[in-house]
Amino acid sequence: MDQIDHILSAAPFKLEAAGRGWVRTTLAGMDRTTKVRQLFVHICFGTGPEVVERMAALAPAGLTKFFGPDAQAELDTLDALRGSAAIPYLVSADLEGSRMSPSFGTEVPNPLALAAVDDVQASATVARIMAEEARAAGVNWSFTPVIDINALFRSPIVATRGLGSDPTRIREHALAHIRELQAAGVAATVKHWPGEGHDDRDQHLVTTINPLSVDDWHASHGALYRAAIDAGVMSVMSAHIALPAYVLAHDPDAGLEAYRPASVSRLLNQTLLRDELGFNGLIVSDATPMAGLGAWAHRDVALPEVVSSGCDIILFSDEPEADVARIEAALDDGRITPERLDEAMIRVLGLKAALGLHQTGKAPADRSKLATAASAEAARKITARAPTLVKDVQGILPLSPDRHRRVLVYTTGIVTPLHGDGMPMLFPDLLRAEGFDVTLYDPATRPDPRNFDLVLYVMAEETLLTRGRIFLDWNRLTGGMFGAMVRPWHEVPTVLISFGYPYYLYDAPRLPCVVNAYATMDTMQRATLDCLLGRARFQGTNPVDPFCGQPDARY
Repeated sequence: MDQIDHILSAAPFKLEAAGRGWVRTTLAGMDRTTKVRQLFVHICFGTGPEVVERMAALAPAGLTKFFGPDAQAELDTLDALRGSAAIPYLVSADLEGSRMSPSFGTEVPNPLALAAVDDVQASATVARIMAEEARAAGVNWSFTPVIDINALFRSPIVATRGLGSDPTRIREHALAHIRELQAAGVAATVKHWPGEGHDDRDQHLVTTINPLSVDDWHASHGALYRAAIDAGVMSVMSAHIALPAYVLAHDPDAGLEAYRPASVSRLLNQTLLRDELGFNGLIVSDATPMAGLGAWAHRDVALPEVVSSGCDIILFSDEPEADVARIEAALDDGRITPERLDEAMIRVLGLKAALGLHQTGKAPADRSKLATAASAEAARKITARAPTLVKDVQGILPLSPDRHRRVLVYTTGIVTPLHGDGMPMLFPDLLRAEGFDVTLYDPATRPDPRNFDLVLYVMAEETLLTRGRIFLDWNRLTGGMFGAMVRPWHEVPTVLISFGYPYYLYDAPRLPCVVNAYATMDTMQRATLDCLLGRARFQGTNPVDPFCGQPDARY
């Protein structure tokens, strides 16, 4: 049995002879430059022929499409992109729900909201909706599920993208996600190897560290990865995260090398992931422009190490042609061997064949399952089960226009790294439609909270990228230091509602009433208002500790 048969006959590829034959024939017809270009997945923005021509010239393994508001143009462009590919594209996305979903798809909850619902069948339904719509749009690979453990509440990069802090809950919901995606023909990816959630920094900005001992890692993150591998997950994303205990167990004198990011660590990718855990699928790096990699080494050094350390795909490039040249140079001087390049190509082509792209990868997508009424209703019912009443020690709820007619709302709007800063929310208008007289706090006029019947702090910050920290920024929320020091709840009923980050009690433990709703989409805002008004009951359970280990925050 040669290398192609050895790799592709086994899980997760399980290719029959015809699929292996396609890989063999395609690989034999590729020159070195073609192979190098097939190491990359590029970000793809925009629509139209120039986008198609640019991607065809780069000839990568695939692309990650960031969708704009014009659904027709986006879908037409994806069809044209696939049709133009010499070798079928992997078309990837982060199917994480909420604001990470394409605007033309069904609104579905994000992972933390699903963890609050804590119904594996509900998570499976949402995953099925996302997978069916992904295929209907032409997407065949998802960089999900996130199986990080939100062990440290200040971890800004996990929070709403993850499934909470309980490894058992994470495992069951993640396996449902993997199962539904791959049953629909979308390859799943578990991330962020070797496990995030213990560092209060963001690997977009710095190499983060998993501080667990080897035994503790195997019992937690390692067990989650084993479960995903046993379930046949097709890919793993190797991140810019160090696991020093594992490195030091192999070399007690490793020094700085103990803090090498997994994305450029042969010890973590090959020895631990492939040899010890038995993963045979495709390893994709996390986004290589991230500072978690760039701070470690110059790109001339780091990029070839992504491949030589065991990653089969280089994710994203700010300078595609320059990066191709970097890999070519590493092949010339032996830092990457031809054998390692071919091994990567076998897995890249093997994933394409396992998804049937060698047969259907250039055909137009079937759009009939995009945003159906049935999917919208199923997602709405699941979303309605997520809002969680964290505490109400003054008995403020339910809200009523009779008792709380004049409402002062403090908000910074919807804050996301991909959609702008401070986007307006539907929530104030929903309140007005119920008969409330709503005033949005304006730092220029500084309305006095004591002139109102109710104060609402309405936050809408899902997990952010490159922000560094998420916290209750009183200064920004109120417009200056004097407003930042005002605490109105001794005189006016006060409620904080978070459509995102679940840990604001750390910065305001005396808040008397707190509701966590996890996701910013309109259906979640509507569902939460129903709960606040007493028309529906709060059904969510805390998937993390919203009290942040602060005993006083419970009172």
